[in-house]
Amino acid sequence: MHALPLPQSAGADIAPDSLSGLQQRRKRIVLISGLLMLIALLFSDSLWPSGSLPHEGSEMLGYALIFLCITGRSWCSLYIGGRKKTQLVDDGPYSISRNPLYLFSVLGGIGIGLQAGNLTAGLVCGLFVFAIFNTVIQREEIFLKSRFPAAFAAYAARVPRWGPRLSRWQSSEELLVRPRFVLVTFRDALGFLLAIPVLEAVEWAQAEGWLPVLLHLP
Repeated sequence: MHALPLPQSAGADIAPDSLSGLQQRRKRIVLISGLLMLIALLFSDSLWPSGSLPHEGSEMLGYALIFLCITGRSWCSLYIGGRKKTQLVDDGPYSISRNPLYLFSVLGGIGIGLQAGNLTAGLVCGLFVFAIFNTVIQREEIFLKSRFPAAFAAYAARVPRWGPRLSRWQSSEELLVRPRFVLVTFRDALGFLLAIPVLEAVEWAQAEGWLPVLLHLP
């Protein structure tokens, strides 16, 4: 695995747990933002009636993106799990994108929006998740630049922030996996699945007249 160890002199002014604190804040922001998005979806519906090809096709595409998100995030954790504070990982998915885990999260956000049966909700949810994680990435990069000044500059020069740049793929023949971190990432990613029954319940409540529809989206 191509991972650069933490230089003893680099980033001495950065608290060891600063990145963990940032990640915890990120999780809280995502949770709160997700609840706000859900409230907005409670009172909007698709222009396409339930059972129509566009409506069902949107939901099926959403299913695929949500499962891709869960699989992709778990795959990324095989490489990054437990190493983010001590190593600059540039192997596997991190050789083609500096933030593949967040990239898969954006796809999951699109998938959640598509469960509303329209493309507009998918696009808005995807852009919303992208905006959140893009801000998080900028703050994380401050940390990484402090910890790995020369190495991160070289890494950023060859690998895009989002990507993916598939031509840059590289991976070692052996990989040290830390199961606990993989399972935690998988557990967290399962939260994307909640969108399926929740938005199905919203659709049912709207059809029954329990929730007013204020906006129809294409």
